Amino acid sequence: MGRIGMTEILIILAIVLLLFGGKKIPELMKGLGTGIKEFKDASKGEDKQPANSKKEEETK
Repeated sequence: MGRIGMTEILIILAIVLLLFGGKKIPELMKGLGTGIKEFKDASKGEDKQPANSKKEEETK
């Protein structure tokens, strides 16, 4: 009873498609991918500084 089968996944995908439409889904997936990438970078400790911060450090 706790497992999700192929039928349930298809139903969920159909509902998502109806709610958001075909054009909005790629934007949502891109945002999700960006968020996951930023989370992985933050968990590794690879903090990227904006370009303005680097210039300010060089002038000090």
